[in-house]
Amino acid sequence: MNQGKIWTVVNPSVGLPLLLGSVTVIAILVHAAVLSHTTWFPGYWQGGLKKAAAIETTILG
Repeated sequence: MNQGKIWTVVNPSVGLPLLLGSVTVIAILVHAAVLSHTTWFPGYWQGGLKKAAAIETTILG
């Protein structure tokens, strides 16, 4: 681990919760941004519109 000396400056009992908490906050912010800035994402969560598959028929003759 090339950054192992960071734990001589920051106690792991403080640094690890801060690291994991910041990752969690960033993930929630990204999800909130996607949810509020797209039109398809809320529909995706609700199951979207159910559309029947188009049936293509060919007349041989």
